[in-house]
Amino acid sequence: MEYQLDIHGQMLMEQYHERLSLYERLAQIAYEALKRALDEQRVTVTTIDYRVKKEKSLAGKLELKGAKYHSLDDVTDIVGMRVVTFYSADVDKVAAIVNEIFDVDWGNSVDKRKLHQSDSFGYNSLHYICKLPKSLLGENDSPQLSELSFEIQMRTALQHVWSTLDHDTKYKGSVKIPYEYQRQFSRLAGMLELVDEEFSRLRSALTDYSRQMQALEASGQLNEVDLNADTFRRYLDMHPFAMLNKRIAAINQAELFPVTLMPFLRVLQKMGFETLGDVNRLIEEHSDDAYQLATAQLGVTDLDILSENIGIQNLCYVYVLKQGSGLAGLCQLLDWMNGDNPDNVILAQNLLKQAETLKFMDQ
Repeated sequence: MEYQLDIHGQMLMEQYHERLSLYERLAQIAYEALKRALDEQRVTVTTIDYRVKKEKSLAGKLELKGAKYHSLDDVTDIVGMRVVTFYSADVDKVAAIVNEIFDVDWGNSVDKRKLHQSDSFGYNSLHYICKLPKSLLGENDSPQLSELSFEIQMRTALQHVWSTLDHDTKYKGSVKIPYEYQRQFSRLAGMLELVDEEFSRLRSALTDYSRQMQALEASGQLNEVDLNADTFRRYLDMHPFAMLNKRIAAINQAELFPVTLMPFLRVLQKMGFETLGDVNRLIEEHSDDAYQLATAQLGVTDLDILSENIGIQNLCYVYVLKQGSGLAGLCQLLDWMNGDNPDNVILAQNLLKQAETLKFMDQ
């Protein structure tokens, strides 16, 4: 393919072909080093990829501004990597890792996030121009690899999506975009930038909240710990229902079959429990009565395998009965546990009949 290149541009293109295998090796080494470092630091990214600029793309660049480049070394993006993160704060984490493992050319690197152009949201990525330190080269690698530059672009997922859509919409055709449509692009860019910032702010707030809840749990201040998926999961890790389960299993010398108790989070919340302290009081105040109810249920059976939800299940039955909710309350509770089912009425009737003979029903 022929390109509209002057002699200088043709020389640069010949040099590109001579170095092509070096560029491909450089891209591979840089990619593997960065991916390994991100994994070691447990920084989650949505995308990390690399490419070596194609001949046609480089030729187009040289046709437009070949005189700008004194040598091919001045074209710093022949090898490029892109790292896309979920949150804007993670862009800075990635940047710190890049700075740690590569030699960054600060004079040619640019933080486009600081440009603050009204329509630049999708292009607000962080661009580092880097070189490989010799320590990353293998025994058979050419020393010249550490002299070649490559570019790493770091941006958020929203920035990446916007830049793709913006470029496709604005530049796909040859017609100049009218001002009114450019203004709409700018407005959308501003909205997405705000969303990007709010996602990062929300994640930080949730992280702080989680740490606060963990501190309260560790100090035993369960009344101050909200009942939610994270806190309930950690609470279950302490096996709070194990003692009651073992007491109930001993009725028939039964074996306990492990199951997750996480579905009971929704049940407890429906019952009005708001903190881990509420759950803890459920165990402390009602375990003996739950054991009595289990005895009435299992004493006339020969069941020798019981699910580990037997304890919390009977605690919920007892709690509802002691609130005076009767048959209607049991039916509602069983609907929460099992979903709407006509058999729930029959089961509730049997439970009420068994409980009526027990002491806690007279309290």
